[in-house]
Amino acid sequence: MRKTTLFLFLLFSVKCYCQPFEPVNKNASPEARKLLSYLYRINGKYILSGEHGGGNRFLDSVKSLTGKYPALWGSDFIWSGPAGGGQRVVDQAIANYKKGYIIALMWHQGRPMDSPPYGFKQSVQAKITDEEWTQITTPNTALNKKWLAQIDTIAVYLKQLKDAHIPVLWRPYHEMNGVWFWWGNRPGKNGIAKLWKMMYDRYVNDYHLDNLIWVWGANGPRDLPEDEAYSYKGFYPGAAFVDILGTDIYHADYEQKDYTELLKLAKGKLITLSEVGELPNASVLKAQPLWSWFMVWTNFIWTNNSKSAVREIYERPETISLGDEHDIKY
Repeated sequence: MRKTTLFLFLLFSVKCYCQPFEPVNKNASPEARKLLSYLYRINGKYILSGEHGGGNRFLDSVKSLTGKYPALWGSDFIWSGPAGGGQRVVDQAIANYKKGYIIALMWHQGRPMDSPPYGFKQSVQAKITDEEWTQITTPNTALNKKWLAQIDTIAVYLKQLKDAHIPVLWRPYHEMNGVWFWWGNRPGKNGIAKLWKMMYDRYVNDYHLDNLIWVWGANGPRDLPEDEAYSYKGFYPGAAFVDILGTDIYHADYEQKDYTELLKLAKGKLITLSEVGELPNASVLKAQPLWSWFMVWTNFIWTNNSKSAVREIYERPETISLGDEHDIKY
């Protein structure tokens, strides 16, 4: 049996007896259930390696540095509209899933008042007023209808993955506790938590995207002037709408107090390093053993990490890469 085949067998064929939380979507697909079960099985024992973006070229970067491919492949629906790059993302996801990768998808969504293709600075990172936010989150307003059209466009792509029986680690509205995206820094029940629940309701109850595992990916709290990210708690939509809690860590900012805060908020649910710039070292992982995976952001694998640091984490016996055979007892 090839290693990749064995990896998928381990991931999707064995029943878990120690999973504390079922998927928040009660109608989750068998594939989504098995992936979440697998993540609980390895929790605290292993960490999945991951790489985001660039089609497959950064996967090849990892291979050239370590001799291995990561276990998890991430991509982004940025700039997607009716004629955007969504189909390319879907096609790559299907091809990589067949190779054995776990699929993680996200979306740098443009402002609802704008039209695609969405400029990053001009739309994704542009500001909106409090009144515009209220309109977006109020049913049947003009901005709410535009927002619905946006998320419906992405739902069509995600449905292709559902129809292909591919589970997806779905991470919308990432880094919402930071100040740099239009959906950012909106705490409280009428803030990002409300918008998250609106998307969840649309995707789960209207589109029946039962292949999604819902990953809430905040940013590590920081107090850099005009680049702040605030405490996780005020932005969390609640355990009924989140399967996995994540955080994005840049500048090697692996603060133990932030790890502890996220664990406290998770209340036993899985936590993950949903994006990293600089990889965690052995000391960090010893002090913070419950991360489910790490996903390096695009070319940061070679611009922000030394070759030795990349090799070190991939050579750890606790790191799972594509095709690895681990003596995991079920």
